[in-house]
Amino acid sequence: MNWAGPLGALIGFGLGLLEYRLMSAVVIGALRRTDRSQTEAEKEDYERRIHILRRALMVMTIGVMPILGFVIGRTLFG
Repeated sequence: MNWAGPLGALIGFGLGLLEYRLMSAVVIGALRRTDRSQTEAEKEDYERRIHILRRALMVMTIGVMPILGFVIGRTLFG
């Protein structure tokens, strides 16, 4: 069995997880510092939007990086 693809996917997952944690900490931290919500409804809407952004970042980093790692592993080494 050729391990290049699965190994590349595993490395891609690890890098994607690291990238997600770093990016979400920086971006969401900056968003929370600049929150200008005055009412509770505005605060809830702002947090809902941050939650959507967090999910989008998760899909883009943790979801795509293993696929990219698999393709690179198979192309270069498999």
